[in-house]
Amino acid sequence: MSPVDLLVAAGVALVAGVVNSIAGGGSLILFPTLVALGLGTVAANVTNSLAQWPGYLGGVVGFRAEYAGQRDRLVRFGAVAVLGGTLGSVLLLTTPSEAFDVVVPVLVLLATVLLALQPLLTRRLAGAAAGATGRDPAWLYAALFLATAYGGYFGGALGVILVGVLGVGLGRLKLANALKSALSAVTATVTLVVFGIFGPVDWAVVAVAAPASLIGGFLGARIATRIPVTPLRVLIVAFGLAVSVYLFLRI
Repeated sequence: MSPVDLLVAAGVALVAGVVNSIAGGGSLILFPTLVALGLGTVAANVTNSLAQWPGYLGGVVGFRAEYAGQRDRLVRFGAVAVLGGTLGSVLLLTTPSEAFDVVVPVLVLLATVLLALQPLLTRRLAGAAAGATGRDPAWLYAALFLATAYGGYFGGALGVILVGVLGVGLGRLKLANALKSALSAVTATVTLVVFGIFGPVDWAVVAVAAPASLIGGFLGARIATRIPVTPLRVLIVAFGLAVSVYLFLRI
């Protein structure tokens, strides 16, 4: 990529980091930008995953107080996330890129719809009763495995999926949101290792986009309470729909 392209990638990564902190959906901005800058869809996906990894760590730090007393659960769920993220990452790298080109418009559309429905999902989960103090249901582990496998393969709106699954399984939205950040970080770390070793990563883009994403995440956390989330969400959803249409037309 040219220096101008790298500058554009860094600027969009900064915006994506801000968006992730405020409303979620930053991948729906950075991924299509990398495709537009000339990367193939698989290369854009793995590069996007590595570039946004620092932002997930910031989320874990921000929720550290919520993890008190959750060590055993974090270990169990984290192990599931490692397995799911590994499966998704391996599937991405071992299946033909043509298959990903066919699937990615559907995934972008799914992520966009989930982002649009997130407020409704959050309201429903907020009204749920506190979860039982017994064991976590067995289906929750299967659902987390599938969700993190999706995260390893593509990852757009993974946080929305995890909040939904954890919210239903645990009945505690605040805890679900905190665990979402931890499991997203675990999944992202798995993709960092797998894609970093075996994936077609554009390291020049990662070098400029990863720090920008981290800065954007911090800035987004600062301004999250000062900016209306709904207009931003509408803008991202509209952009995601446009991107999915564009990708469908490319098939």
